[in-house]
Amino acid sequence: MPHLRLDGLVRHYAGAPAPAVDRVSLDLPRGALLALLGPSGCGKTTTLRMIAGLETPDSGRIVVGGRDVTALPPHQRHMGVVFQSYALFPHMTAAGNVGFGLQMHKVPRAERGLRAQAALELVGLSALAGRKPRQLSGGQQQRVALARALAIEPELLLLDEPLSALDAKLREGVRDEIRALQQRLGTTAVFVTHDQTEALAMADLVAVMNAGRVEQLAAPEDIFERPATRFVATFVGRAARIAGRLEGGNVLRTADGSALRTAGGPAAGGSVEAFLRPHRVRLLGASEAAPPGAENLLDGTLTRRVYTGEIVSLEAATPAGPVTAEVHAGADGAWRDMRAGDPLRLAFRAADLLVFPA
Repeated sequence: MPHLRLDGLVRHYAGAPAPAVDRVSLDLPRGALLALLGPSGCGKTTTLRMIAGLETPDSGRIVVGGRDVTALPPHQRHMGVVFQSYALFPHMTAAGNVGFGLQMHKVPRAERGLRAQAALELVGLSALAGRKPRQLSGGQQQRVALARALAIEPELLLLDEPLSALDAKLREGVRDEIRALQQRLGTTAVFVTHDQTEALAMADLVAVMNAGRVEQLAAPEDIFERPATRFVATFVGRAARIAGRLEGGNVLRTADGSALRTAGGPAAGGSVEAFLRPHRVRLLGASEAAPPGAENLLDGTLTRRVYTGEIVSLEAATPAGPVTAEVHAGADGAWRDMRAGDPLRLAFRAADLLVFPA
């Protein structure tokens, strides 16, 4: 039995043309971390709030550990919640904030201090237990909020974009700390984010949401490499878009007449869109032969070269449309001497084209 089961959750706000959450169903195993990923307004935070008991579903069920909690108030669900704003009391110390959460869960006074200190030690803040929030950095405040959620030994840990207020470098470090701690404790967790890097790096399972529905629920590598829908292919990661018609023999015929091999997709004869990830594109010299296994070649012209540190993106104009290739900045190859306007050749496998109905 899954630790968390969502069964047909629906939430509709008065005056809205469509449900905020529309028949969301999923199962989450015990000890796993689920990322709810999607753009603003897709329903991910509303889903989390329904799990926490802060929103009431119009229909559907929420089952945790075999217990139907749909009608229970938040304080009876035994869930730890970390909010985007941290929601710390400014007049309380770090230990006081953690202890207050224990008090709300009716933990005897004699236990509170010990459990609060133990929770702060878990997140590496035991030495700062006496400081108030204004005396802590953003990352430290986030850890206090996490300690407060973990101190009650929750049935579920719920995190609503808890890293969004941190700068990029700190966010990456805290992200890794949360994941390591969640795995060490074996806590089942649900994490809301619009940042695909966070979702892919942290989660055991990713639910990509769009317009209130789950478009795909899968492991991170499947979400990225084998997207189930056109929306997932465009929202998660970058990809060149190539339009055309699918002919017999799995041939994609583009508007300019180019024929590209695919590994299959919709029925032949229909208009399709194919998506090609930059890291799947091999950059060749203008007259270089295709490497083994690359069924497709596109000749083009370099339009822009973007250096981002570890990766160099080479954007090219081709008869089939704009296509980007990525190479590692430390790699040798033809890219080092290329400038805008230079001819080039791009190679990729049939299986690298993700094909969907237009």
